[in-house]
Amino acid sequence: MVKVAHVQLCSCCGCLVSLADTYEKLLDVLNSIELVYCQTLADAREIPECDIALVEGSVCLDDHHSLEVAQEVRKKAKIVVALGACAATGGVTRYSKGNQLSKPVHSSFSPLTEVIKVDLAIPGCPPSPEAIVDVITAALNGDMEYLHPFAELAENGSEACGCDVIYKVVNKSLCMGCGTCAAACPTRAIEMEDGRPNIIKELCIKCGACSVQCPRIRFPELIEKIE
Repeated sequence: MVKVAHVQLCSCCGCLVSLADTYEKLLDVLNSIELVYCQTLADAREIPECDIALVEGSVCLDDHHSLEVAQEVRKKAKIVVALGACAATGGVTRYSKGNQLSKPVHSSFSPLTEVIKVDLAIPGCPPSPEAIVDVITAALNGDMEYLHPFAELAENGSEACGCDVIYKVVNKSLCMGCGTCAAACPTRAIEMEDGRPNIIKELCIKCGACSVQCPRIRFPELIEKIE
């Protein structure tokens, strides 16, 4: 049975809540795997060796424990998955200072993808329950075609945001006006105007969901064949 660990770094637990929100699908996943580590769902003190590690949250560069946990995960897991925007792209933690008001020390946060080698990254803040289940299922079945865009995000996670849709698609006159990017945005930072996406920068949290869902970015070869 495949051994899976859920590791939490600097995050709000939203990704874990999203995983739990899969309800009956979560039971199907848990029946297919052995959950060997999860601070909320399993009684385990140390991260064991595992096949898949779902890592939630960004890495605090001022906290040696956070850095050590990230490095330990990479050593003990065969496949490391950055779960959610904080781990994949940095998300809102890019703008966080950290600590409490009584201790005005500024901290720096980086996505997991910039600290260690990550194999897959699931975007979203939080990622949808369906996306989490589908990625885990694809990983269990070895469906590399489905996992390809998530592997791409893991490699170029720091660049994924609404700007990608503008620079890589709209500015090159490649947008089909399908609205998939707007539908995927968790903060409604994308509005379709005259069949083209308009990014509201004040609302964009750079989670990468729109970039991964855009068919022009996700399946460029397929689109070229269709045309």
